[in-house]
Amino acid sequence: QVQLAESGGGSVQAGGSLRLSCVASGYAYTHNCMGWFRQAQGKEREGVASIDSDGSTSYADSVKGRFTISQDNAKNTLFLQMNSLKPEDTAMYYCAADTRWSLLLRPEYRYWGQGTQVTVSS
Repeated sequence: QVQLAESGGGSVQAGGSLRLSCVASGYAYTHNCMGWFRQAQGKEREGVASIDSDGSTSYADSVKGRFTISQDNAKNTLFLQMNSLKPEDTAMYYCAADTRWSLLLRPEYRYWGQGTQVTVSS
């Protein structure tokens, strides 16, 4: 059974940084794309960043230049480096994975983690 476990969330002041991690386990096959999504209270889940196993990435306009997605395939770990955080980045952040390619920021991933909370204060 595939499991995704996020960590690294927390509370920071605006302008600060956080690094989220997501460890994947239980894969029978190598995932081909992984992504980070977030959901703020009262809002729909939105895609933040995605990465395919060939290293190609995509980002939401709201985080371009501030967030960086990366992966360590050897350790089945996905990262999201978040810099210059803003109060509007406050949300529950979810890791997602799929064996298909290039799902980008569409919330169609098959596997999801439980989420890690990020709170940015002004």
